[in-house]
Amino acid sequence: TSRTVKFNSSHLLAGKLEQIQLYLTKKLLPCLEDRRKYRQEFASSTSFHGVHHIVQTQSRTRRVLWLLVVTSCLGIVIWQICSRFNYYFTWPTTTTVVVQHVENVKFPAVTFCSLNRFQVHAVSNLQIIFFLWNIVSGIVQKFAKEDKYFQELNGFLLGNQNFSIKEFTRENGFYLNGSTLLECEFFGKTCHPEDFEHVFTEYGNCFTFNYNDLPARSVSLSGRGLHLLFDVQQEQFTDDPALGFTDAGITFVIHSPKEIPRFDGLGLLTPVGMHAQVAIQQLKSIIQEYPWGECKPDIKLQYQDTYSTNGCLQECKAWYIQDWCGCLPFILPGNGMECDLMKFYNCVYPAIHDIEVKGLCTVGTHNSTCPAPCEETHYPTTVSYSSFGGENAIKYISAKLKKSPEYIRQNLVIIDIKYDDLSYRITQQQKALTISELLEPHYQQVDIQ
Repeated sequence: TSRTVKFNSSHLLAGKLEQIQLYLTKKLLPCLEDRRKYRQEFASSTSFHGVHHIVQTQSRTRRVLWLLVVTSCLGIVIWQICSRFNYYFTWPTTTTVVVQHVENVKFPAVTFCSLNRFQVHAVSNLQIIFFLWNIVSGIVQKFAKEDKYFQELNGFLLGNQNFSIKEFTRENGFYLNGSTLLECEFFGKTCHPEDFEHVFTEYGNCFTFNYNDLPARSVSLSGRGLHLLFDVQQEQFTDDPALGFTDAGITFVIHSPKEIPRFDGLGLLTPVGMHAQVAIQQLKSIIQEYPWGECKPDIKLQYQDTYSTNGCLQECKAWYIQDWCGCLPFILPGNGMECDLMKFYNCVYPAIHDIEVKGLCTVGTHNSTCPAPCEETHYPTTVSYSSFGGENAIKYISAKLKKSPEYIRQNLVIIDIKYDDLSYRITQQQKALTISELLEPHYQQVDIQ
């Protein structure tokens, strides 16, 4: 009996719930007449033009025509929206060029090297010294490794176990002092060899003017800048013509003070007996991040404050070499143990070959090891040359330096570097279409409809 009572009560409760649900459904769903009234009110009050003509017109033909017009307009709007979004996802960019005239322009860094790398008196075995240095500099420039020198190299190192090509080059390479730098003026003020910072490049000892550790130098008048008179002293310095070093003079590269110098075939050459007039401009490039451009704004270098592809490439090579060889070449950035010459020959140079062949340190695109920098400063140059002085000038300089006219023509180099005008140019890559610009026309189109 108790089971029967429970069953009847649950059945009664279910019936009540069905009645309540039916009542609410009837209440919520308007009748056909109400629904027709709601449609009429919506059609007459909506800002979507054409809808009220479809609903309110009595003529079937006019209703069909209005339906076709509204449908066509809606299709055009959808097509425009899709086209706009397709264009946005091609990541379009525009490039603007702005020339800014200023009262003062910051002067760039200039790194100078002699085309004759070693002192004659210090090189008893020219061939082996040049070979050793080319193994070292092969890290930053391509050099064909020749096994025929291995026996000679091995014998040389056995007799000179403490030999360091780094210290040898520092002490016996080209130097900058009062005898090699005869004149130095920056914007009318005298400068000295102490104003130059020593750096190693593929040319051995090189010297940078206006390097990053010094206060920024600037010029306030075009046509004036850095004036230098070098004496390359050919009789005291030499190089191996068999390796392609057949010139005598000064090579230099103009770069940002925040970046390391990069020669690699990009240096400007001034032969002996010549006067080089170098007019420079400052060009700043700003590149968008991926996918609009190729830069990565979050990438940083460990040993340099300013990112550059050349600095990144050197740090990448240094990481692989230190990992594989357990040492670090002195010509690359880092704090690891310095590689000796046998490590250079047996490990470092093969490692550089593997890095290049396997593409472990790549440059350029966003997915490469070293993508393009987001901001970069270049210094386009225009160089003109003239022979070093006329007869009267040669006689004057000869008497002043107490050197023969022939010595003057064979050893002296004049270099003048200056801005051609007080301005800099900014080339900026910009997004051709932003999110707000993408959405704004669609809001207007929908509003019009």
